[in-house]
Amino acid sequence: MMLFIRDLKLSIGVLCGLALCADGAQAPQRININQLSTTVEDVVVPLPNEIFGALNKLGAVNWRAHVRTDKGPNFTERPRIALLLGTVIADGFIAVQAEDAETVKEIGQRVLSLAKGVGVGNSITPHAKAIIEAADKRNWNNVRRELDRTQNSVQQAMNEVHDEKLSQLVSLGGWLRGTEVLTSVVNDHFSSDGAELLHQPDLLSYFQKRLQAMPEFDLPIIHQILDALVEVKPLIDVGDRRIPPETVKKINEITTRLGQGIVTKD
Repeated sequence: MMLFIRDLKLSIGVLCGLALCADGAQAPQRININQLSTTVEDVVVPLPNEIFGALNKLGAVNWRAHVRTDKGPNFTERPRIALLLGTVIADGFIAVQAEDAETVKEIGQRVLSLAKGVGVGNSITPHAKAIIEAADKRNWNNVRRELDRTQNSVQQAMNEVHDEKLSQLVSLGGWLRGTEVLTSVVNDHFSSDGAELLHQPDLLSYFQKRLQAMPEFDLPIIHQILDALVEVKPLIDVGDRRIPPETVKKINEITTRLGQGIVTKD
């Protein structure tokens, strides 16, 4: 789904696709993250559609509890807008999973506004309209499809005008929001298989390197995220060992703090 990306649009991270599997299906004996991922430029990228399917197999998820209504203020700094845009698109997928039509429509409008803030609004207008129309009809497959196209259009448009760094921040914002929700779900009903979905050290290293190459974005939230990635890296880079419950809780605390920072003015 959203992370089937050829030009390293690491997009919405762990939880931005939607599960197509029915709740209550037999849980796998062990989740192999490499079977739920694709490789782009030597980086293992989780396929969110499969991640959601795996989570649902591990137990029913109350997705409505994870729908967020606070979409953040109107920032003027383009890096902050890009981070927020990634988190809002991620929230759109979560709202679809919860079948929350009103929130999906609000997110469609918010995505359009944020896209204009980074200069790619024209690429998003038709998708935002289609998202709202599909949500009105409760056509969740179409909403998912348009959210997917929105992410692709945003990042393609940014790359065309050589705003690759902002494109990477969109990806990072989505990954952080997705990881926040993933850890919250696993923390509520811990399982080793669910925790194993966090084992993405290469992806984390990718984001660290990209942030380190953005010295011109001298913003507090960027520094906070970079420091947090350094803190999280050893928690998930555990080799063949299992990720324990206390680690999941710690990562959830970190990503929740960062998520709040992204949607809050300094």
